[in-house]
Amino acid sequence: GAVATALYVPNYLFAMDQTDYLAESTNPSLFQHYWSLGVEEQFYLVWPALLGLAWAVVRSRRALFGMLLAMVAASFAACVWLTFVQQPIAFFWLPTRAWELGVGGLIAYALMRRERIVPDRFAPALGWLGIAAIAGSVVLFTGDTLFPGAWAALPVLGTALVIAAGASGHRLGPTGILSTRGMVFIGTISYSLYLVHWPALVIPEAIARNGLPLWATLLIAVACVPAAWAMYRFVEDPIRRAPWLTRARTRRTLIGAAMGSIACLLVATGAYAYADTRTLSTGQDASSPAIEAPPQVTDFVPENLKPSLRAADDSLPTVYADHCMRGTAATDAGDCVYGDPSAPHIVLFGDSHAAHWFPAVEAFALSAGYALEVHTKSSCPVATIDSTRRGTPYPQCADWRAAVIKALNDEQPALVLLAGYSDPDLAPGVDDDVATWEDAYGETLDAITAPKAMIADTPDLREDPAPCLSAHLSNAEACGQPRSVALSDVSREAAVHATSARGIPLLDFTDYLCTDDWCPPILGDTLVYRDSHHMTAAFSAELAGVMGDALRPLLPPKS
Repeated sequence: GAVATALYVPNYLFAMDQTDYLAESTNPSLFQHYWSLGVEEQFYLVWPALLGLAWAVVRSRRALFGMLLAMVAASFAACVWLTFVQQPIAFFWLPTRAWELGVGGLIAYALMRRERIVPDRFAPALGWLGIAAIAGSVVLFTGDTLFPGAWAALPVLGTALVIAAGASGHRLGPTGILSTRGMVFIGTISYSLYLVHWPALVIPEAIARNGLPLWATLLIAVACVPAAWAMYRFVEDPIRRAPWLTRARTRRTLIGAAMGSIACLLVATGAYAYADTRTLSTGQDASSPAIEAPPQVTDFVPENLKPSLRAADDSLPTVYADHCMRGTAATDAGDCVYGDPSAPHIVLFGDSHAAHWFPAVEAFALSAGYALEVHTKSSCPVATIDSTRRGTPYPQCADWRAAVIKALNDEQPALVLLAGYSDPDLAPGVDDDVATWEDAYGETLDAITAPKAMIADTPDLREDPAPCLSAHLSNAEACGQPRSVALSDVSREAAVHATSARGIPLLDFTDYLCTDDWCPPILGDTLVYRDSHHMTAAFSAELAGVMGDALRPLLPPKS
Protein backbone atom coordinates (compact mmCIF):
# COMPACT_ATOMS: atom_id res chain seq x y z
CA GLY A 1 0.00 0.00 0.00
CA ALA A 2 2.77 2.45 0.87
CA VAL A 3 4.63 1.80 -2.38
CA ALA A 4 1.45 2.16 -4.46
CA THR A 5 0.62 5.39 -2.63
CA ALA A 6 4.08 6.83 -3.34
CA LEU A 7 3.45 6.11 -7.02
CA TYR A 8 -0.08 7.62 -6.85
CA VAL A 9 -1.74 4.35 -7.89
CA PRO A 10 -3.21 2.91 -4.65
CA ASN A 11 -6.67 2.89 -6.20
CA TYR A 12 -5.62 0.25 -8.72
CA LEU A 13 -4.00 -1.85 -5.99
CA PHE A 14 -7.23 -1.85 -3.98
CA ALA A 15 -9.25 -2.63 -7.11
CA MET A 16 -7.04 -5.65 -7.82
CA ASP A 17 -7.36 -6.75 -4.19
CA GLN A 18 -11.16 -6.49 -4.53
CA THR A 19 -11.29 -4.16 -1.53
CA ASP A 20 -14.74 -3.13 -0.34
CA TYR A 21 -14.03 0.41 0.85
CA LEU A 22 -17.49 0.91 2.34
CA ALA A 23 -17.60 -2.37 4.25
CA GLU A 24 -16.63 -2.84 7.85
CA SER A 25 -13.25 -4.51 7.99
CA THR A 26 -11.15 -5.76 10.87
CA ASN A 27 -7.89 -4.81 9.18
CA PRO A 28 -8.30 -2.00 6.66
CA SER A 29 -5.13 -0.76 5.02
CA LEU A 30 -3.46 2.23 6.64
CA PHE A 31 -3.22 3.70 3.13
CA GLN A 32 -6.74 2.88 1.99
CA HIS A 33 -7.99 6.47 2.02
CA TYR A 34 -5.31 7.47 -0.49
CA TRP A 35 -7.34 5.84 -3.26
CA SER A 36 -9.11 9.15 -3.85
CA LEU A 37 -5.82 11.06 -3.97
CA GLY A 38 -4.65 8.60 -6.61
CA VAL A 39 -7.79 9.18 -8.70
CA GLU A 40 -7.41 12.95 -8.30
CA GLU A 41 -3.76 13.10 -9.32
CA GLN A 42 -4.35 10.76 -12.26
CA PHE A 43 -7.21 13.00 -13.37
CA TYR A 44 -4.94 16.04 -13.25
CA LEU A 45 -2.66 14.29 -15.72
CA VAL A 46 -5.34 12.92 -18.02
CA TRP A 47 -7.85 15.81 -18.14
CA PRO A 48 -5.44 18.46 -19.56
CA ALA A 49 -4.19 15.92 -22.09
CA LEU A 50 -7.76 15.22 -23.20
CA LEU A 51 -8.45 18.95 -23.44
CA GLY A 52 -5.40 19.44 -25.63
CA LEU A 53 -6.16 16.46 -27.82
CA ALA A 54 -9.80 17.44 -28.23
CA TRP A 55 -8.86 21.01 -29.11
CA ALA A 56 -6.38 19.79 -31.70
CA VAL A 57 -9.19 17.80 -33.33
CA VAL A 58 -12.16 20.17 -33.26
CA ARG A 59 -10.70 23.74 -32.94
CA SER A 60 -14.09 24.90 -31.65
CA ARG A 61 -15.01 25.77 -28.08
CA ARG A 62 -18.59 24.64 -28.54
CA ALA A 63 -17.52 21.33 -30.04
CA LEU A 64 -14.85 20.96 -27.33
CA PHE A 65 -17.48 21.33 -24.64
CA GLY A 66 -19.62 18.72 -26.38
CA MET A 67 -16.73 16.26 -26.55
CA LEU A 68 -15.93 16.75 -22.87
CA LEU A 69 -19.59 16.31 -22.00
CA ALA A 70 -19.62 13.05 -23.97
CA MET A 71 -16.54 11.80 -22.10
CA VAL A 72 -18.12 12.62 -18.74
CA ALA A 73 -21.31 10.83 -19.80
CA ALA A 74 -19.31 7.77 -20.94
CA SER A 75 -17.45 7.66 -17.62
CA PHE A 76 -20.74 7.86 -15.71
CA ALA A 77 -22.28 5.09 -17.83
CA ALA A 78 -19.24 2.86 -17.19
CA CYS A 79 -19.52 3.61 -13.47
CA VAL A 80 -23.18 2.59 -13.33
CA TRP A 81 -22.63 -0.59 -15.36
CA LEU A 82 -19.50 -1.76 -13.53
CA THR A 83 -21.09 -1.14 -10.15
CA PHE A 84 -23.42 -4.03 -10.96
CA VAL A 85 -20.75 -6.20 -12.58
CA GLN A 86 -17.54 -5.50 -10.59
CA GLN A 87 -18.09 -3.03 -7.78
CA PRO A 88 -14.45 -2.63 -6.63
CA ILE A 89 -13.39 -1.64 -10.14
CA ALA A 90 -16.26 0.82 -10.40
CA PHE A 91 -15.28 2.30 -7.05
CA PHE A 92 -11.52 2.65 -7.50
CA TRP A 93 -10.74 3.09 -11.20
CA LEU A 94 -10.11 6.50 -12.71
CA PRO A 95 -12.24 5.82 -15.83
CA THR A 96 -15.29 5.10 -13.67
CA ARG A 97 -14.79 8.00 -11.22
CA ALA A 98 -13.45 10.64 -13.63
CA TRP A 99 -16.98 11.86 -14.41
CA GLU A 100 -17.28 13.26 -10.88
CA LEU A 101 -14.26 15.51 -11.34
CA GLY A 102 -15.26 16.06 -14.95
CA VAL A 103 -18.56 17.61 -13.86
CA GLY A 104 -16.53 20.17 -11.94
CA GLY A 105 -14.43 20.75 -15.03
CA LEU A 106 -17.54 21.37 -17.12
CA ILE A 107 -18.81 23.91 -14.56
CA ALA A 108 -15.44 25.68 -14.63
CA TYR A 109 -15.47 25.67 -18.45
CA ALA A 110 -18.95 27.19 -18.47
CA LEU A 111 -17.91 29.89 -15.98
CA MET A 112 -15.03 30.85 -18.26
CA ARG A 113 -17.55 31.65 -20.98
CA ARG A 114 -20.08 33.42 -18.76
CA GLU A 115 -19.65 35.07 -15.39
CA ARG A 116 -22.92 33.56 -14.19
CA ILE A 117 -24.45 30.39 -15.56
CA VAL A 118 -27.47 30.43 -13.24
CA PRO A 119 -29.89 33.41 -13.36
CA ASP A 120 -29.95 35.39 -10.13
CA ARG A 121 -33.63 34.69 -9.50
CA PHE A 122 -33.01 30.93 -9.54
CA ALA A 123 -29.62 30.88 -7.82
CA PRO A 124 -30.80 30.74 -4.17
CA ALA A 125 -33.24 27.89 -4.78
CA LEU A 126 -30.74 25.87 -6.81
CA GLY A 127 -27.99 26.51 -4.27
CA TRP A 128 -30.11 25.24 -1.39
CA LEU A 129 -31.26 22.33 -3.53
CA GLY A 130 -27.60 21.42 -3.95
CA ILE A 131 -27.04 21.63 -0.19
CA ALA A 132 -30.10 19.40 0.33
CA ALA A 133 -28.71 16.84 -2.14
CA ILE A 134 -25.39 16.72 -0.30
CA ALA A 135 -27.08 16.46 3.09
CA GLY A 136 -29.45 13.84 1.70
CA SER A 137 -26.46 11.71 0.68
CA VAL A 138 -25.24 11.74 4.27
CA VAL A 139 -28.65 10.83 5.71
CA LEU A 140 -30.05 8.48 3.05
CA PHE A 141 -27.03 6.42 2.04
CA THR A 142 -26.56 3.21 4.07
CA GLY A 143 -24.48 0.08 3.85
CA ASP A 144 -27.10 -1.32 1.48
CA THR A 145 -26.84 1.59 -0.98
CA LEU A 146 -25.50 0.49 -4.36
CA PHE A 147 -22.44 2.72 -4.66
CA PRO A 148 -20.97 4.41 -6.59
CA GLY A 149 -23.40 3.67 -9.42
CA ALA A 150 -26.19 6.09 -10.20
CA TRP A 151 -26.49 7.12 -6.55
CA ALA A 152 -23.12 8.90 -6.76
CA ALA A 153 -24.82 11.48 -8.97
CA LEU A 154 -26.74 12.84 -5.98
CA PRO A 155 -23.79 14.41 -4.08
CA VAL A 156 -21.93 15.23 -7.30
CA LEU A 157 -24.81 17.14 -8.89
CA GLY A 158 -25.58 18.72 -5.53
CA THR A 159 -22.04 20.05 -5.34
CA ALA A 160 -22.25 21.25 -8.95
CA LEU A 161 -25.43 23.18 -8.14
CA VAL A 162 -23.81 24.84 -5.13
CA ILE A 163 -20.81 25.93 -7.21
CA ALA A 164 -22.89 27.13 -10.13
CA ALA A 165 -25.36 29.00 -7.92
CA GLY A 166 -22.57 30.40 -5.75
CA ALA A 167 -21.16 32.33 -8.68
CA SER A 168 -24.13 34.70 -8.45
CA GLY A 169 -23.41 35.64 -4.84
CA HIS A 170 -27.10 36.16 -4.10
CA ARG A 171 -27.66 37.04 -0.44
CA LEU A 172 -30.46 34.47 -0.02
CA GLY A 173 -28.33 31.60 -1.27
CA PRO A 174 -26.07 29.29 0.79
CA THR A 175 -22.98 31.36 -0.02
CA GLY A 176 -23.27 33.34 3.21
CA ILE A 177 -23.18 30.25 5.43
CA LEU A 178 -20.45 28.62 3.37
CA SER A 179 -18.37 31.80 3.73
CA THR A 180 -18.43 31.90 7.54
CA ARG A 181 -15.11 31.66 9.35
CA GLY A 182 -15.78 28.14 10.60
CA MET A 183 -16.60 26.77 7.16
CA VAL A 184 -13.64 28.56 5.56
CA PHE A 185 -11.37 27.19 8.31
CA ILE A 186 -12.45 23.60 7.63
CA GLY A 187 -11.96 24.17 3.91
CA THR A 188 -8.49 25.61 4.55
CA ILE A 189 -7.28 22.61 6.56
CA SER A 190 -9.27 20.05 4.56
CA TYR A 191 -6.28 18.48 2.82
CA SER A 192 -4.35 18.11 6.06
CA LEU A 193 -7.50 16.76 7.71
CA TYR A 194 -7.83 14.25 4.89
CA LEU A 195 -4.27 13.05 5.53
CA VAL A 196 -4.63 12.86 9.31
CA HIS A 197 -8.06 11.39 9.96
CA TRP A 198 -7.69 7.86 8.57
CA PRO A 199 -4.49 6.78 10.38
CA ALA A 200 -5.80 8.41 13.54
CA LEU A 201 -8.92 6.26 13.38
CA VAL A 202 -7.47 3.03 12.00
CA ILE A 203 -4.43 2.58 14.25
CA PRO A 204 -6.30 2.75 17.59
CA GLU A 205 -9.03 0.54 16.11
CA ALA A 206 -6.39 -2.08 15.23
CA ILE A 207 -4.84 -1.90 18.71
CA ALA A 208 -8.17 -2.21 20.54
CA ARG A 209 -9.03 -5.91 20.72
CA ASN A 210 -12.78 -5.45 20.41
CA GLY A 211 -12.90 -2.13 18.58
CA LEU A 212 -13.35 1.39 19.86
CA PRO A 213 -16.52 2.64 21.54
CA LEU A 214 -18.40 5.38 19.72
CA TRP A 215 -17.36 8.08 22.19
CA ALA A 216 -13.67 7.28 21.61
CA THR A 217 -14.10 7.39 17.82
CA LEU A 218 -15.84 10.78 18.06
CA LEU A 219 -13.13 12.08 20.40
CA ILE A 220 -10.42 11.06 17.95
CA ALA A 221 -12.33 12.69 15.08
CA VAL A 222 -12.51 15.97 17.02
CA ALA A 223 -8.83 15.76 17.92
CA CYS A 224 -7.98 15.45 14.22
CA VAL A 225 -9.06 19.07 13.66
CA PRO A 226 -6.28 20.75 15.74
CA ALA A 227 -3.80 18.15 14.46
CA ALA A 228 -4.75 19.03 10.88
CA TRP A 229 -4.44 22.75 11.64
CA ALA A 230 -0.93 22.20 13.03
CA MET A 231 0.05 20.24 9.94
CA TYR A 232 -1.36 22.98 7.71
CA ARG A 233 0.27 25.78 9.72
CA PHE A 234 3.72 24.31 10.10
CA VAL A 235 4.10 21.90 7.17
CA GLU A 236 1.67 22.33 4.28
CA ASP A 237 1.49 26.12 4.04
CA PRO A 238 5.22 26.86 4.62
CA ILE A 239 6.20 24.37 1.94
CA ARG A 240 3.54 25.62 -0.47
CA ARG A 241 4.76 29.21 -0.05
CA ALA A 242 8.48 28.46 0.07
CA PRO A 243 10.37 30.84 -2.27
CA TRP A 244 12.49 28.01 -3.62
CA LEU A 245 9.25 26.55 -5.02
CA THR A 246 7.21 29.64 -5.87
CA ARG A 247 10.08 31.32 -7.72
CA ALA A 248 11.42 28.20 -9.34
CA ARG A 249 10.99 27.31 -12.97
CA THR A 250 8.50 24.65 -13.89
CA ARG A 251 11.23 22.16 -14.67
CA ARG A 252 12.78 22.52 -11.22
CA THR A 253 9.40 22.10 -9.56
CA LEU A 254 8.68 18.95 -11.54
CA ILE A 255 12.12 17.53 -10.75
CA GLY A 256 11.64 18.32 -7.07
CA ALA A 257 8.24 16.64 -7.03
CA ALA A 258 9.66 13.57 -8.77
CA MET A 259 12.55 13.38 -6.31
CA GLY A 260 10.09 13.66 -3.41
CA SER A 261 8.02 10.80 -4.77
CA ILE A 262 11.15 8.70 -5.30
CA ALA A 263 12.25 9.41 -1.72
CA CYS A 264 8.84 8.33 -0.42
CA LEU A 265 9.03 5.22 -2.59
CA LEU A 266 12.47 4.32 -1.22
CA VAL A 267 11.37 4.86 2.37
CA ALA A 268 8.24 2.77 1.85
CA THR A 269 10.19 -0.01 0.14
CA GLY A 270 12.79 -0.01 2.90
CA ALA A 271 10.14 -0.10 5.60
CA TYR A 272 8.41 -2.99 3.86
CA ALA A 273 11.69 -4.89 3.50
CA TYR A 274 12.46 -4.33 7.19
CA ALA A 275 9.00 -5.47 8.28
CA ASP A 276 9.32 -8.54 6.09
CA THR A 277 12.44 -9.64 7.99
CA ARG A 278 10.89 -9.32 11.46
CA THR A 279 10.62 -12.60 13.33
CA LEU A 280 7.02 -13.74 13.53
CA SER A 281 7.37 -16.64 15.94
CA THR A 282 8.57 -17.37 19.45
CA GLY A 283 11.39 -19.58 18.14
CA GLN A 284 9.83 -22.60 19.85
CA ASP A 285 8.48 -25.58 17.91
CA ALA A 286 5.06 -27.14 18.45
CA SER A 287 4.11 -30.76 17.93
CA SER A 288 1.94 -31.79 15.01
CA PRO A 289 -1.73 -31.68 15.95
CA ALA A 290 -3.55 -34.80 16.94
CA ILE A 291 -6.98 -34.22 15.44
CA GLU A 292 -9.17 -34.87 18.43
CA ALA A 293 -12.06 -33.39 20.35
CA PRO A 294 -11.37 -31.26 22.31
CA PRO A 295 -8.41 -30.05 20.23
CA GLN A 296 -4.75 -29.64 21.18
CA VAL A 297 -4.43 -25.86 21.62
CA THR A 298 -1.12 -24.05 21.11
CA ASP A 299 -0.95 -20.76 23.00
CA PHE A 300 2.08 -19.33 21.17
CA VAL A 301 3.22 -18.83 17.58
CA PRO A 302 5.61 -21.72 16.91
CA GLU A 303 8.69 -21.59 14.74
CA ASN A 304 7.35 -24.49 12.65
CA LEU A 305 3.88 -23.00 12.14
CA LYS A 306 2.27 -24.09 8.89
CA PRO A 307 1.47 -22.01 7.04
CA SER A 308 3.56 -19.18 8.45
CA LEU A 309 1.81 -15.95 9.36
CA ARG A 310 3.23 -14.33 6.23
CA ALA A 311 1.94 -17.15 4.02
CA ALA A 312 -1.49 -17.42 5.63
CA ASP A 313 -3.29 -15.52 2.85
CA ASP A 314 -1.91 -17.91 0.25
CA SER A 315 -2.98 -21.12 2.00
CA LEU A 316 -5.78 -21.75 -0.48
CA PRO A 317 -7.30 -24.99 -1.77
CA THR A 318 -6.30 -25.86 -5.31
CA VAL A 319 -9.80 -25.13 -6.62
CA TYR A 320 -8.75 -21.47 -6.86
CA ALA A 321 -5.67 -22.14 -9.00
CA ASP A 322 -7.69 -24.61 -11.08
CA HIS A 323 -10.39 -21.95 -11.71
CA CYS A 324 -13.02 -24.19 -10.15
CA MET A 325 -14.21 -21.35 -7.94
CA ARG A 326 -16.73 -19.82 -10.31
CA GLY A 327 -16.41 -16.08 -10.96
CA THR A 328 -19.01 -13.42 -10.35
CA ALA A 329 -20.51 -13.50 -13.84
CA ALA A 330 -20.60 -17.30 -14.25
CA THR A 331 -24.03 -18.94 -14.15
CA ASP A 332 -23.29 -22.40 -15.58
CA ALA A 333 -22.57 -25.39 -13.34
CA GLY A 334 -19.02 -25.97 -14.55
CA ASP A 335 -17.26 -29.33 -14.84
CA CYS A 336 -14.48 -29.62 -12.24
CA VAL A 337 -13.83 -33.26 -11.33
CA TYR A 338 -10.83 -34.57 -9.39
CA GLY A 339 -9.86 -38.22 -9.66
CA ASP A 340 -11.20 -40.89 -12.01
CA PRO A 341 -14.27 -39.41 -13.76
CA SER A 342 -15.74 -42.90 -14.13
CA ALA A 343 -15.68 -43.50 -10.37
CA PRO A 344 -18.71 -42.69 -8.18
CA HIS A 345 -18.86 -38.97 -7.47
CA ILE A 346 -18.88 -37.12 -4.20
CA VAL A 347 -19.96 -33.52 -4.84
CA LEU A 348 -18.85 -30.44 -2.90
CA PHE A 349 -21.46 -27.70 -3.41
CA GLY A 350 -21.50 -24.16 -2.00
CA ASP A 351 -19.48 -20.99 -1.63
CA SER A 352 -15.90 -20.41 -0.44
CA HIS A 353 -16.80 -22.18 2.82
CA ALA A 354 -17.48 -25.28 0.78
CA ALA A 355 -14.19 -24.75 -1.04
CA HIS A 356 -12.16 -24.61 2.17
CA TRP A 357 -13.27 -28.19 2.92
CA PHE A 358 -11.80 -29.33 -0.40
CA PRO A 359 -8.44 -30.62 0.94
CA ALA A 360 -10.17 -32.76 3.58
CA VAL A 361 -12.83 -34.15 1.25
CA GLU A 362 -10.41 -34.70 -1.66
CA ALA A 363 -7.95 -36.66 0.47
CA PHE A 364 -10.67 -39.04 1.62
CA ALA A 365 -12.48 -39.29 -1.73
CA LEU A 366 -9.43 -40.19 -3.80
CA SER A 367 -8.10 -42.65 -1.23
CA ALA A 368 -11.49 -44.36 -1.03
CA GLY A 369 -11.89 -44.71 -4.80
CA TYR A 370 -14.31 -41.84 -5.40
CA ALA A 371 -14.06 -38.86 -7.72
CA LEU A 372 -14.63 -35.41 -6.20
CA GLU A 373 -16.84 -33.06 -8.20
CA VAL A 374 -16.65 -29.40 -7.18
CA HIS A 375 -19.34 -26.74 -7.61
CA THR A 376 -18.32 -23.61 -5.74
CA LYS A 377 -18.98 -19.93 -6.38
CA SER A 378 -17.62 -17.02 -4.40
CA SER A 379 -20.07 -15.28 -2.02
CA CYS A 380 -23.00 -17.38 -3.26
CA PRO A 381 -24.92 -19.05 -0.42
CA VAL A 382 -25.94 -22.65 -0.92
CA ALA A 383 -29.24 -21.74 0.76
CA THR A 384 -31.94 -20.36 -1.54
CA ILE A 385 -31.79 -16.81 -0.23
CA ASP A 386 -31.30 -13.42 -1.92
CA SER A 387 -27.79 -12.13 -1.33
CA THR A 388 -25.47 -9.40 -2.52
CA ARG A 389 -21.80 -9.38 -3.41
CA ARG A 390 -19.81 -6.46 -2.05
CA GLY A 391 -23.01 -4.49 -1.68
CA THR A 392 -24.23 -5.06 -5.25
CA PRO A 393 -27.10 -7.23 -6.51
CA TYR A 394 -26.02 -10.77 -7.31
CA PRO A 395 -28.60 -12.38 -9.64
CA GLN A 396 -25.91 -14.66 -11.07
CA CYS A 397 -25.84 -16.49 -7.73
CA ALA A 398 -29.42 -17.73 -7.97
CA ASP A 399 -28.97 -18.67 -11.64
CA TRP A 400 -25.79 -20.63 -10.86
CA ARG A 401 -27.35 -22.40 -7.88
CA ALA A 402 -30.32 -23.48 -9.97
CA ALA A 403 -28.02 -24.72 -12.76
CA VAL A 404 -25.97 -26.78 -10.30
CA ILE A 405 -29.05 -28.32 -8.70
CA LYS A 406 -30.40 -29.31 -12.13
CA ALA A 407 -27.04 -30.87 -13.05
CA LEU A 408 -26.93 -32.83 -9.79
CA ASN A 409 -30.47 -34.12 -10.22
CA ASP A 410 -29.61 -35.28 -13.73
CA GLU A 411 -26.37 -36.91 -12.58
CA GLN A 412 -27.46 -38.47 -9.26
CA PRO A 413 -24.00 -38.65 -7.63
CA ALA A 414 -23.21 -40.91 -4.68
CA LEU A 415 -23.37 -37.99 -2.22
CA VAL A 416 -23.79 -34.21 -2.32
CA LEU A 417 -22.06 -32.26 0.45
CA LEU A 418 -23.48 -28.77 0.97
CA ALA A 419 -21.57 -26.10 2.87
CA GLY A 420 -21.65 -22.32 3.10
CA TYR A 421 -20.72 -19.24 5.06
CA SER A 422 -23.12 -18.60 7.92
CA ASP A 423 -23.07 -14.79 7.67
CA PRO A 424 -23.21 -13.69 4.00
CA ASP A 425 -24.41 -10.29 2.83
CA LEU A 426 -28.16 -10.55 2.40
CA ALA A 427 -30.17 -8.43 -0.01
CA PRO A 428 -32.06 -5.45 1.43
CA GLY A 429 -35.36 -6.52 2.94
CA VAL A 430 -34.29 -10.11 3.65
CA ASP A 431 -34.63 -10.97 7.33
CA ASP A 432 -31.56 -12.46 8.97
CA ASP A 433 -33.46 -14.74 11.35
CA VAL A 434 -33.80 -18.45 12.03
CA ALA A 435 -37.13 -18.85 10.23
CA THR A 436 -35.88 -17.20 7.02
CA TRP A 437 -32.70 -19.24 6.97
CA GLU A 438 -34.52 -22.48 7.78
CA ASP A 439 -36.84 -21.95 4.81
CA ALA A 440 -33.87 -21.05 2.59
CA TYR A 441 -31.90 -24.17 3.52
CA GLY A 442 -35.03 -26.28 3.25
CA GLU A 443 -35.76 -25.08 -0.28
CA THR A 444 -32.28 -26.09 -1.47
CA LEU A 445 -32.34 -29.43 0.34
CA ASP A 446 -35.78 -30.26 -1.03
CA ALA A 447 -34.71 -29.37 -4.57
CA ILE A 448 -31.80 -31.85 -4.59
CA THR A 449 -33.01 -35.39 -5.23
CA ALA A 450 -29.60 -37.07 -4.87
CA PRO A 451 -28.30 -38.35 -1.51
CA LYS A 452 -27.06 -35.38 0.48
CA ALA A 453 -25.55 -34.13 3.71
CA MET A 454 -24.66 -30.70 5.04
CA ILE A 455 -21.42 -29.60 6.68
CA ALA A 456 -21.92 -27.20 9.58
CA ASP A 457 -20.07 -23.94 9.09
CA THR A 458 -16.71 -23.33 10.72
CA PRO A 459 -16.31 -20.81 13.58
CA ASP A 460 -15.93 -17.12 12.74
CA LEU A 461 -13.16 -15.44 14.75
CA ARG A 462 -14.46 -12.00 13.65
CA GLU A 463 -10.86 -10.85 13.13
CA ASP A 464 -8.03 -11.95 10.85
CA PRO A 465 -5.79 -13.91 13.25
CA ALA A 466 -2.48 -13.47 11.39
CA PRO A 467 -2.04 -9.72 12.12
CA CYS A 468 -3.27 -10.28 15.66
CA LEU A 469 -0.86 -13.16 16.23
CA SER A 470 2.04 -11.07 14.92
CA ALA A 471 1.40 -8.75 17.88
CA HIS A 472 0.80 -11.60 20.39
CA LEU A 473 3.51 -14.14 19.61
CA SER A 474 3.48 -15.54 23.15
CA ASN A 475 -0.25 -15.22 23.76
CA ALA A 476 -2.10 -16.74 20.84
CA GLU A 477 -5.21 -17.10 22.98
CA ALA A 478 -5.68 -13.32 22.68
CA CYS A 479 -6.49 -13.84 18.99
CA GLY A 480 -9.21 -16.44 19.46
CA GLN A 481 -12.85 -15.96 20.32
CA PRO A 482 -15.26 -17.35 22.88
CA ARG A 483 -17.19 -20.24 21.39
CA SER A 484 -20.44 -18.36 22.01
CA VAL A 485 -19.21 -15.48 19.83
CA ALA A 486 -17.61 -17.54 17.06
CA LEU A 487 -20.80 -19.60 16.61
CA SER A 488 -23.38 -16.86 17.15
CA ASP A 489 -24.84 -16.53 13.61
CA VAL A 490 -28.50 -17.45 13.48
CA SER A 491 -28.14 -19.43 10.26
CA ARG A 492 -26.25 -22.15 12.18
CA GLU A 493 -29.32 -22.91 14.27
CA ALA A 494 -31.43 -22.82 11.12
CA ALA A 495 -29.19 -25.42 9.46
CA VAL A 496 -29.73 -27.75 12.43
CA HIS A 497 -33.51 -27.35 12.19
CA ALA A 498 -33.67 -27.73 8.40
CA THR A 499 -31.55 -30.90 8.30
CA SER A 500 -33.10 -32.60 11.34
CA ALA A 501 -36.63 -31.96 10.05
CA ARG A 502 -35.73 -33.85 6.86
CA GLY A 503 -33.57 -36.56 8.36
CA ILE A 504 -30.53 -35.24 6.49
CA PRO A 505 -27.11 -35.68 8.19
CA LEU A 506 -25.40 -32.53 9.48
CA LEU A 507 -21.65 -33.05 9.80
CA ASP A 508 -20.44 -30.78 12.61
CA PHE A 509 -16.68 -30.66 13.16
CA THR A 510 -16.75 -27.73 15.58
CA ASP A 511 -15.52 -29.81 18.50
CA TYR A 512 -12.31 -30.45 16.56
CA LEU A 513 -11.77 -26.70 16.15
CA CYS A 514 -12.94 -25.35 19.53
CA THR A 515 -12.72 -26.32 23.17
CA ASP A 516 -15.83 -26.23 25.32
CA ASP A 517 -15.61 -22.45 25.61
CA TRP A 518 -12.91 -21.14 23.22
CA CYS A 519 -12.07 -21.23 19.51
CA PRO A 520 -8.28 -20.80 19.13
CA PRO A 521 -6.36 -19.75 15.98
CA ILE A 522 -3.55 -22.34 16.32
CA LEU A 523 -3.87 -26.08 16.92
CA GLY A 524 -0.62 -28.00 17.29
CA ASP A 525 1.75 -26.60 14.68
CA THR A 526 -1.00 -25.57 12.26
CA LEU A 527 -2.65 -22.19 11.72
CA VAL A 528 -6.37 -22.90 11.54
CA TYR A 529 -7.58 -19.79 9.68
CA ARG A 530 -6.21 -17.80 6.75
CA ASP A 531 -8.57 -14.94 7.61
CA SER A 532 -11.33 -14.47 10.16
CA HIS A 533 -13.45 -17.38 8.95
CA HIS A 534 -11.76 -19.42 6.20
CA MET A 535 -9.66 -22.43 7.15
CA THR A 536 -6.15 -22.70 5.79
CA ALA A 537 -5.66 -25.46 3.25
CA ALA A 538 -3.07 -26.95 5.62
CA PHE A 539 -5.53 -27.38 8.47
CA SER A 540 -8.32 -28.60 6.20
CA ALA A 541 -5.99 -31.35 5.01
CA GLU A 542 -5.42 -32.35 8.66
CA LEU A 543 -9.16 -33.04 8.95
CA ALA A 544 -9.19 -35.66 6.18
CA GLY A 545 -9.31 -38.52 8.68
CA VAL A 546 -12.33 -37.29 10.67
CA MET A 547 -14.02 -36.24 7.42
CA GLY A 548 -13.62 -39.78 6.13
CA ASP A 549 -15.03 -41.23 9.35
CA ALA A 550 -18.10 -39.02 8.93
CA LEU A 551 -18.62 -39.77 5.23
CA ARG A 552 -18.18 -43.57 5.12
CA PRO A 553 -21.55 -44.38 6.72
CA LEU A 554 -23.29 -42.02 4.27
CA LEU A 555 -21.93 -43.60 1.10
CA PRO A 556 -23.52 -46.59 -0.63
CA PRO A 557 -21.54 -49.85 -0.75
CA LYS A 558 -19.29 -49.92 -3.80
CA SER A 559 -19.94 -52.74 -6.22
